[in-house]
This record gives sequence, structure tokens and C-alpha cells, in this order.
Amino acid sequence: METIKLELDEKKHGAFNLYVDDKKLGEMTVSIKPDLLTVYHTGVEPEAEGKGYAKKLLEEMVAYVRANNLKVLPLCPYVHAQFKRHPDEYEDIWKK
Repeated sequence: METIKLELDEKKHGAFNLYVDDKKLGEMTVSIKPDLLTVYHTGVEPEAEGKGYAKKLLEEMVAYVRANNLKVLPLCPYVHAQFKRHPDEYEDIWKK
């Protein structure tokens, strides 16, 4: 079973980390300001590819952003591609 944890340092830089059985298999690197969450990178370990983990990280990040009334600056190619592919789904949180 996978678990996703938002782990930040004191400057609010960090990642949504995805763990399976206490092993980190994916991450979405972010920084958070009072009204903005910037996504820099999404990555999944090679042995965990193809299991939908990047999508789960995206869903967790989007839920966090909506719960905290933030906008998203998608510098990560994966997140940017998803926002472009599904603009209606992310229009409310996408900082263009």
C-alpha cells in the first residue's frame, strides 16, 4: 500500500514523497509560498514506473492546493503537460 507525505524544510521547500512499504519510490519536488505552490520535478523510481504513481502524486498535490487556496506554477514538464492536456480540470489552480 502506498502512502504520500508532504515533507518540507523550514523554508517550505521539499516534496510530496510516495512510499510503498516504507521505501520511497516517487517524489514531486515543490516549494510553497503564501499563495503559490511551485512544482519543479516529478519522478518515480524505475522499478515503480507504470503503476500510476506520478498521477497519484499529482492528485495529492492538487488536493493540497485546493484545500489551502493556492495556485500552482507547473515548472515540472509532467505537471505542465497534465495541466495542458486537461485544462478544465486544473483551470481553477493553474497560475499561467
